[in-house]
Amino acid sequence: MDATYDVIVVGGGTSGLMATIAAAENNAKVLLIEKNKRFGRKLLMTGGGRCNVTNNRSVEDLIQHIPGNGKFLYSTFAQFNNQDVMAFFESQGVSLKEEDHGRMFPVTDKSKTIVEALLQRVKELNVTIATNTVVKKLLHEGQITGVATEFEEFQAPCVILTTGGRTYPSTGSTGDGYKLAKKVGHTIAPLYPTESPLVSEEAFIQEKTLQGLSLRDIELSVLDEKNKAVTTHKMDLLFTHFGLSGPAALRCSSFVNQLLEKQATVQVSLDCFPDTDTNKLTQQLLATVKDNKKVLKNALQAFLPERLLHFYLDILELADLPAHQLTEDQAAAIVHLWKDYRIAITKTFPLEKSFVTGGGINLKEINPKTMESKQMPGLFFGGELIDINGYTGGFNITAAFCTGHSAGVHAAEVAAYFSY
Repeated sequence: MDATYDVIVVGGGTSGLMATIAAAENNAKVLLIEKNKRFGRKLLMTGGGRCNVTNNRSVEDLIQHIPGNGKFLYSTFAQFNNQDVMAFFESQGVSLKEEDHGRMFPVTDKSKTIVEALLQRVKELNVTIATNTVVKKLLHEGQITGVATEFEEFQAPCVILTTGGRTYPSTGSTGDGYKLAKKVGHTIAPLYPTESPLVSEEAFIQEKTLQGLSLRDIELSVLDEKNKAVTTHKMDLLFTHFGLSGPAALRCSSFVNQLLEKQATVQVSLDCFPDTDTNKLTQQLLATVKDNKKVLKNALQAFLPERLLHFYLDILELADLPAHQLTEDQAAAIVHLWKDYRIAITKTFPLEKSFVTGGGINLKEINPKTMESKQMPGLFFGGELIDINGYTGGFNITAAFCTGHSAGVHAAEVAAYFSY
């Protein structure tokens, strides 16, 4: 194996594979180093093993769905965006299909299809590959000169770090990149879990009263200490033995974690009827019980799943009240619970069991146009290593592909100057 290259990419995941391809397509001699035996291990797990490869929305919409510093990506998306990601896979013979909320998947429904397409392109471009290899340090003399692995040193004027965050360490995401970047002068914004289930110690959770119950199109809001909603998501929700999961809970998690930095618990508010205002819902409820001879828990069955309906009525001790005896005040109390039920959240799952890492390499230290370090010339970054995080639904993977591509193109450009 040669010891000298134009560009060295450290980490063969989503961002690293795209960075490698972009650099090699721009005439760079590239070495791709991966600590695992295989490439794209986390990529294989995404989208439940089907690989939600990107999202078919406008750039503006993409950025709205990347609440963790999405605006930093304007420059990146101006050069290479979700449409380019789709075009790349189509050019590699991978047909994609669109599902709900703009999510794009391979027609095969297999993540393996995506990883194989990336690797096929890497091989076509004659990239040198080193697997089972750990980079121990970055070599530099005022600027990058290469990397030292546990076995040997490799020289290059440009190195791209795409080692991932700290989620799912079994895939190799163990935070190596943060340590390497820190040693050459970078600061790391505190890491925290995002897209993570919410843990609650409420009695009804501990008693598993609603465990396994799934709700469609509810609204979940995260409330600050002044009871003001800091974020609201209208999606599906799942009650579990530990708290709340499902898309609505996952999307709230980064906001919950940020509030937990300064308070012991965080309140979330559940609205089971986000499309119906309080007055209208109260009128519907009163119309249903008028002259109704059933007990309340049977009279109101059309409103909510049985377990949840009984749960709310039990709180108010109204389950066995004859429906026609319901007063307006009691109806208002029921509707209040339906529209604004508060649940105290104590924590989320830890980083190791969450989908995405929040925090990372400080964006003030990275050039948004090129992804090059402002601290160390010749060092580039891509993917989850940097302080950007989005919602599930193809947004994080899009950011990873696009930042990787941008880093690859610009690293090849810088390396070309050293060839003269």
